[in-house]
Amino acid sequence: MADRLAVVGGGAWATALAILGCRKGMGTVLWARNEKVIASINEGKGNPDYLPDVIPPPNLAATGDMAEALTGASVILLVTPAQSVREIAAAMQPHITAGIPVVICAKGIDCQKLEFLSEIVEEELPANPVAVLSGPNFASEIARGLPAAAVVAANDEAAGKQIVEILGSTSFRPYFSTDRMGVELGGAIKNVLAIACGIVAGKGLGENAKAALITRGLSEMARLIVSKGGRMETAMGLSGVGDLVLTCSSLQSRNMSLGYGLGQGKTMAEIMGARRAVTEGVRTADAIRRIAERDSLDLPICLAVDAILNNRIGIDDAIGGLLARPFRQEADR
Repeated sequence: MADRLAVVGGGAWATALAILGCRKGMGTVLWARNEKVIASINEGKGNPDYLPDVIPPPNLAATGDMAEALTGASVILLVTPAQSVREIAAAMQPHITAGIPVVICAKGIDCQKLEFLSEIVEEELPANPVAVLSGPNFASEIARGLPAAAVVAANDEAAGKQIVEILGSTSFRPYFSTDRMGVELGGAIKNVLAIACGIVAGKGLGENAKAALITRGLSEMARLIVSKGGRMETAMGLSGVGDLVLTCSSLQSRNMSLGYGLGQGKTMAEIMGARRAVTEGVRTADAIRRIAERDSLDLPICLAVDAILNNRIGIDDAIGGLLARPFRQEADR
């Protein structure tokens, strides 16, 4: 029997992953709250508000009924904003079959209790293996079938490799990792660093400054990952430096484009008021700042971004503060 894919979420990334499943010949159902999204997909028009100019395969179906979406699924992709993960996982619980892998495709940290998304899903769905999908992937390119790679990380090796086989194709190449925490944290912190990179670009500070920020940002990423038990090499892989380079190199990134707007002098209200999709780095910056203060972690770029976003410091003063830090050996952690 062919694998069946359930995709929980109605945004651009959820739609792109659902299209990926359809291309592999899987029966694919996308669950969404937005009635307009559901109707548009079922009418063959795709998801124009979140993923314009992409027409989905005819075998993609959408529903607002969670039971209909999850019944019979071989694997479930959880593709909602990070701050909604607990609520949606709890709504899934009555309809999910024990043992079916749940793959978290969001990137962030829960701001209420500073919990990691994998911990939340394990609390809400204790009978299901939990994995994380992350990597340098723009939804529009995945939807168009352009080549890409990602990482599937799981503590349960059998479940992780099953997910790789289900999702992998000639255009989408997932690699397996057992470092779930490292992969999850890389995806979270890179959004904050992308905001910083956007500020540098918006201020016109040059390519040298951008390269320096990406490199020192990678050091902060590695520091956070290792502090939580993840592996240094994960920061150097697709879900670390790979995702960081992508989101710091293109205004397709919602986080970089937000930073770019701030660097050009726009206000947060002006930028956010023109957006439909969630910009995860805004909430993640606050969570990482609180974790850094709680655990005495040296993450100066992330803390500067959070201070800028919350109007505790101006951009010029934040940049000046970073440049005035004491000189040190590059390898110092």
